[in-house]
Amino acid sequence: MKKVIVVSNSIDSKDPIYYMKEAIKEAHKAEEILEVPIGAVIVKNGTIIARAHNLRETTNHSTHHAEILAINKACDILGTWRLEDCNLYVTLEPCPMCAGALILSRVNKVYFGAYDLKGGAVNSVTNLLDVDEFNHRVKYEGGIMKDECGQLLSRFFQEIRKRKKNKRVEKN
Repeated sequence: MKKVIVVSNSIDSKDPIYYMKEAIKEAHKAEEILEVPIGAVIVKNGTIIARAHNLRETTNHSTHHAEILAINKACDILGTWRLEDCNLYVTLEPCPMCAGALILSRVNKVYFGAYDLKGGAVNSVTNLLDVDEFNHRVKYEGGIMKDECGQLLSRFFQEIRKRKKNKRVEKN
């Protein structure tokens, strides 16, 4: 296992927009392989230590969301499951599973781009991060580059619908 030691006075040395742009780069990688374009990066002391994008369709694993994969990579790199000094940046508001993983891995703060009005578990549908009974509280901030993140998802799903429509037309 590779250990990362970084010394800095703050958790993130750059503006959240910088790190969200990096998460968007990961989302584009997902889009290129016809995955839902969601990307995530994990930052410790100003350094990106893990990057991931959705791989659910590619791997046929329902848990292979960008956040889960990034958390797993960060844990492997740091040699611990506790990510207390780490922040996660993700292009879409985390779902219930990913919000739970943030709590269980003790991520310090999550920054997300677009709000997920159908499945968001940080602000939109419910808020698991503000449940007092959990043993860890994850701080959060939403709407970072929300227009860019939302447009990426909208374009992707428009293209998917267009492809499905064209397949139906070809069959007839």
